[in-house]
Amino acid sequence: MTGIRLTAPAPGWSIDADVVVVGSGVAGLTTALRCAAAGLATVVVTKARLDDGSTRWAQGGIAAALGEGDTPQQHLDDTLVAGAGLCDEAAVRTLVTEGPDAVRRLIGTGAHFDTTDNGDIALTREGGHHRRRIAHAGGDATGVEISRALVEAVREAALHTVENALVLDLLTDDEGRTAGVTLHVMGEGQHDGVGAVRAPAVVLATGGMGQVFSATTNPAVSTGDGVALALRAGAEVSDLEFVQFHPTVLFLGAGSEGQQPLVSEAVRGEGAHLVDASGTRFMTGQHELAELAPRDIVAKAITRRMQLHGTEHMYLDARHFGAEMWEQRFPTILAACRAHGIDPITEPIPVAPAAHYASGGIRTDLRGRTTVPGLYACGEVACTGVHGANRLASNSLLEGLVFAERIAAGIVEDRPRAGAATAGRLPLPAPLPLLAPEARGTIQRIMTRGAGVLRSAESLATATEELEALHDSAAGEAEPKVAVPGVESWETTNLLLVSRVLVAAARRREETRGCHWREDRPERDDENWRRHLVVRLTPERQLVLRRTETEAFGPVRPAQAPDCPAAAPLIHPVDLTEEP
Repeated sequence: MTGIRLTAPAPGWSIDADVVVVGSGVAGLTTALRCAAAGLATVVVTKARLDDGSTRWAQGGIAAALGEGDTPQQHLDDTLVAGAGLCDEAAVRTLVTEGPDAVRRLIGTGAHFDTTDNGDIALTREGGHHRRRIAHAGGDATGVEISRALVEAVREAALHTVENALVLDLLTDDEGRTAGVTLHVMGEGQHDGVGAVRAPAVVLATGGMGQVFSATTNPAVSTGDGVALALRAGAEVSDLEFVQFHPTVLFLGAGSEGQQPLVSEAVRGEGAHLVDASGTRFMTGQHELAELAPRDIVAKAITRRMQLHGTEHMYLDARHFGAEMWEQRFPTILAACRAHGIDPITEPIPVAPAAHYASGGIRTDLRGRTTVPGLYACGEVACTGVHGANRLASNSLLEGLVFAERIAAGIVEDRPRAGAATAGRLPLPAPLPLLAPEARGTIQRIMTRGAGVLRSAESLATATEELEALHDSAAGEAEPKVAVPGVESWETTNLLLVSRVLVAAARRREETRGCHWREDRPERDDENWRRHLVVRLTPERQLVLRRTETEAFGPVRPAQAPDCPAAAPLIHPVDLTEEP
C-alpha cells in the first residue's frame, strides 16, 4: 500500500458485503450477477444510473466465432495482428475460446441480437476481421440492448445497488489486503455523502479514461477513476500509452469538446468508403483490408490525409446504402447525424479521429487479480494482455463478458473470509492535493495537443512540463493549497494522475506501435520495444516504471504490503524513475 488517498471527509455510513463491484457496464453487471448467483452478498456501485456506463454507447457489436466456417483460431489470429506484437496469447486464446459460449449465456440472460431470416444470429464485419463475426442488436444499438438485459437481470435478482456514487479509495485490513472502498453518493436518498462499502473482494469495472482528451466518444463519467484508485492503492498499471483513437467520429467543428457521436466501424463493414473532399478513396492500396484495416492504420491514414490537404476532417461516404438500409441497419447513427444537420442518405459524413478506448489499464492475471490482494479489475479499466498495442474492433464487450465470468469464479473459489470486511481502514493520512475543477479543461487541452493521435518527443515533453505545472499549482510553494473536496475536484485530480502516467509511458516508448504513433520515431522497433511498460506509484509519490524483458505479459504477483509510512510527505513531486 502507498498510504496515498484523496482528500475527503471520513465515511459517515457503511454497508457490509462479500463483494463490491464498482461499475455497471457489461463487465461489472456480469460479475455481480455471477457472484450473487453463487451466494455471495454483492453490492454494485455505479457513478451514474445503472444503465449509464460506456456499454450502452457501444454501437457495432460483440465479436465471437459464431458464424459458419469461423473458428476461435481465426479470431485469435486477427486479434494478434491488430495487437501489433504485444498481445498475451494465453489471454487472447482464453477470450476467443470462451467467447462464443459466453455470448450464448448473455442471450440466455435476456439479450436479443439481430437475426437473419432463418433465425441465425446476424453477423457483420469490422476493421481487422477477416470474417463476419460481429453480433449486433437493434441495428447499431448493441450496447443499449446488452445494458437493458443485464440491468433487468440485476433488478430481478434484487441486488443491492448504490447509484450516483463516485468511488474514492481502497480500504485495507492490517495485512494490506483489500477490505472495501470509500465512495461519495451524489444526491439525497438512503445514502448521501462519503461512506464505505466494506468487503474483502473489490472488483473495479469503472470503464475508461477518454475524458483526459478534449474530444472523445466516452461519456462524461469516464474520468479514469478506477486506474487512479488502483495507482494510489499500489497496484501496477500497464500499457497506458496505447490509447485507441476511433477513426470515424462525427466531426462537429473545430474546437468541439466532450463526448462526440461515434460513426460505427460497422458502417464501413457494410461497404462505406473513406474519401477526401474531392471524393477520392484513400484507403485502397494502403492495406489489404482497405477501410477495414485495423483502427490504428485507418486513424493514421485519415490524419495524414488531413495534414496533406490542410483540413480538419475527411468524409465517410455511404450514400449508396439507400434510405431503407440506413433506417433499418443504422438508425441510431442516422438520427445522430441528422440531429447535427447531416443526412448520410444524401451526403457524405464528415469524420475525424477522437479518443475512444484505453488498451492498457490495471494489470491483471486471467482471473482478473491485480497486484493488490483482493482487488480485481475487469473491462476497459483492466489490462489483461488481450488487446496488446491496439484493440481489435468489438473485442471489448467480449473481454468484459468473458473475464467477468472468470473473476466471479475466482472469487467464489477464493471465498472471501466471513467478517473480514469489518477490519477495513483507510491508509494512514497522506491525502493527495486536489485540483480545482476548472483545471479539467486545461488537462484535456494539454493531452490533446501533446499526447493525442500524433505524438513526438517535443509534444510529450511539453505536455509533461504543463502537467507538472498543474501538479505544482495544487501543491503550492510553501504549503498545500487544497481545493474543496467534491466530485469535480476528485475527478479532475484523477484525470491529472492518469494523464501523467500516460504521458510518461508515451515518452519512454520510443517507437511507433499500434495506436501509439510517434512522428519522430515512425518505425516499429521489435528489438528494443516489443515490451510492456509497467508503472506503479510508491509511498513517496514517485512513479516507478519497469520494462518487461520480453513481449510476454508476465505473471501478475501480489505486491508486498509494507506498513504505510507514518510520516509520508504531504507533497512530493511525481518523478519517473526506471527500475533496472
